[in-house]
Amino acid sequence: MNQLNVSTQQSIIALYERGWSQRRIARELRLDRSTVARYARLAAKPATIPAHGSEPKPATNLTHGSASGAEAKPATNPAHGDPPGPPSLCTPYAESITAAVQAGLSAQRIYQDLVRDHGFAGAYGSVKRFVRRITQRYALPFRRLECGPGDEMQVDFGGGAKTTTLGGGVRRPHLFRAVLSHSRKGYSEVVWRQDTESVIRCIENAFRAFGGVTATIVPDNLKAAVIQPDWFDPEINPKLRAFCVHYGTTVLPTKPGMPRHKGKVEAGVKYVQNNALRGRRFASLAAQNAFLQEWERSVADRRIHGTIRQQVGSFFLQAERPALRPLPSALFPSFEEAPRKVHSDGFVAFARAYYSVPPEYVGCQVWVRAESRLLRIFNQRFEPIAAHVRAEPGRFVTDQGHLHSHKRVIVERGAAYLLERCRLLGPHCGAWAQGLIQQRGPEGLRVLQGLLALAREHPIGPLERACAQAVQRGHWRLREVRRLAAEDERVVQVDFLQAHPLIRDLSHYQLEP
Repeated sequence: MNQLNVSTQQSIIALYERGWSQRRIARELRLDRSTVARYARLAAKPATIPAHGSEPKPATNLTHGSASGAEAKPATNPAHGDPPGPPSLCTPYAESITAAVQAGLSAQRIYQDLVRDHGFAGAYGSVKRFVRRITQRYALPFRRLECGPGDEMQVDFGGGAKTTTLGGGVRRPHLFRAVLSHSRKGYSEVVWRQDTESVIRCIENAFRAFGGVTATIVPDNLKAAVIQPDWFDPEINPKLRAFCVHYGTTVLPTKPGMPRHKGKVEAGVKYVQNNALRGRRFASLAAQNAFLQEWERSVADRRIHGTIRQQVGSFFLQAERPALRPLPSALFPSFEEAPRKVHSDGFVAFARAYYSVPPEYVGCQVWVRAESRLLRIFNQRFEPIAAHVRAEPGRFVTDQGHLHSHKRVIVERGAAYLLERCRLLGPHCGAWAQGLIQQRGPEGLRVLQGLLALAREHPIGPLERACAQAVQRGHWRLREVRRLAAEDERVVQVDFLQAHPLIRDLSHYQLEP
């Protein structure tokens, strides 16, 4: 929750006690109405009853500075929840309402019970306001969580100072801020973009500036870091997850809609904006980053932090720097990464070039990671499924292992493969195929494919005899083999037996002279 400075708080309270409306105070002080309402409630808090049952002192009129300027207002009992002014119609039922609130009943249910059981004549809005005051009185305070040395680094983005671009225009870059939760040591940097690569490089630069790595990184749910926000099981950007593996750290995003989970860096961003950048303008992004680096050293590190009550830079070197994990030997490799859908032809497009993937991923979503010379493709579980050398735009890169057997052209396997298949049909088919290649050269490859197709149309016997005749006659056209095989099938050969044990010999039928 944002805290206003003391002078602004006193201004709100003073104006509210003078009778100004919350809307008018918010307009004059340029504040949010909810902020004004929060501090106005502080002014409306009643005096508490002293111990031992003694009479409360009359409240003084703060506008005139003494009790003589106006009649003293009687103190109210906070147990009844009455604000200054006319007593609430719910006051006689304060104990019943308090017990119902503690039992977890809603304001609507409490109102219905009051009407039914006690004949309550007030409106539902009166009960709702009374319940709200009781709920606020019984609300539990937030718990502060402090981290050990090297445990956590909180990161966030804000708006930087006005900067001149290369084209001569003026823009406000994104201000990145990282704060170590134990020592409050900070790192600041401005970048033009807030994409995943920029976030990773900012975090990496922060680690290098600190001289070590924290156990966890706590960002909010920005799209560049978190694909699907979820307090229990968020989906982290795969590139950021690979960065964490490289540096040996873990990303733990805040709960959606809970900025107080990273309150240290929330205050840190405002500190940079108000102390370092407000009212300044820079000629370039590099000039602003150079200024922030010097400001961190000369101002931010030398301040006495209001929470830890120590000088930030000295406390960091003494308490947290030794506890940081060591930096890896190399920087995180630079690469581009993006989701892609596999086209119906089995390719994915990246940087206007096309790369094959296994056929079972057609129509699926995959992750493409492009390095300087290599392109890797991963499935949704981030398991590697393909790797290719980077190609020029317009080129197709095909891994032969990604071609399905039904889509693989047999001619692509070469003459040796086709000749071996023809020899398996029979010796005459193999001889004809060998002679065909010798006579017709590379154009005979498709003819051999046709001979293999004939084996599916004709029995092997007629095809073998047709190839034998074609070799004898020197015919090297497929149509001749097809014709000879068809004629061989039409010829019916009848082989007569010369003798059979069931048939009498002809000599038995000879007539005697």
